[in-house]
Amino acid sequence: MGTGNLEILHGDDGLSKNGNEGERNVEEVPADGRVWFEEQLEDDLKWSFTLERVLDRGTSDYQQIALLDTKRFGKVLLIDGKMQSAEKDEFIYHECLIHPPLLCHPNPKTLFIMGGGEGSAAREALKHVSIEEVVMCDIDKEVVDFCKKHLTENHEAFSSEKLKLVINDAKVELQNRKGKFDIIVGDLADPVEGGPCYQLYTKSFYEKIIKPKLNKNGIFVTQAGPAGIFSHKEVFSSIYNTIKQVFKCNSLHQPKRCLYIHCLMSY
Repeated sequence: MGTGNLEILHGDDGLSKNGNEGERNVEEVPADGRVWFEEQLEDDLKWSFTLERVLDRGTSDYQQIALLDTKRFGKVLLIDGKMQSAEKDEFIYHECLIHPPLLCHPNPKTLFIMGGGEGSAAREALKHVSIEEVVMCDIDKEVVDFCKKHLTENHEAFSSEKLKLVINDAKVELQNRKGKFDIIVGDLADPVEGGPCYQLYTKSFYEKIIKPKLNKNGIFVTQAGPAGIFSHKEVFSSIYNTIKQVFKCNSLHQPKRCLYIHCLMSY
């Protein structure tokens, strides 16, 4: 893929496959010989970037996974053909997700992460000396194993004795756990109706499972999707308005720069 003889076109995982319909004739390759990945953001909006090569890809029971090597962003993780994180700036998303609630809590000791399969949220949480236990619960073992193999910057977090890795549905895991937590984090995909994460954004879930599982002074934080002028109606407004119905004290925060170039994230 790194030879420049293929253009990356959309298949199920956003990438073409050697020797199938995704491969273009050499005559159709752009004159500069570069290989491009393209992602459709909206019906009338796409974005693309060049890549050096596809490092690896796989398929789980839930989704398709790929890791790209790019000059501009470093290693890029794709889930179902959509960009999830980039080596050069993933720290912005994860620092903004983890550090504000931990700094607002008077003495955070226990933390539960819903999702977070790449390990970056756990990495940031473990930087706080008061933390005694981080439970990371992701439903997709293949994604976790894929990230453990390739995302070397998170090896220390995965090997920490404070980290308890659980492969399970986060809703089921929280329902069955007897203990409570100081911080609960939603490091999840957006709530696409019919998708595996949809149930983790509902009023019922927040009210009946999240809230009862928080200790006194406990804090719940979740990613809330893009919150730009044109993108806030996609998921942000729905998530924020749902949370307001359950928690009396709530607050929005955003990093002061665009993440992954094309969106302004919210929490």
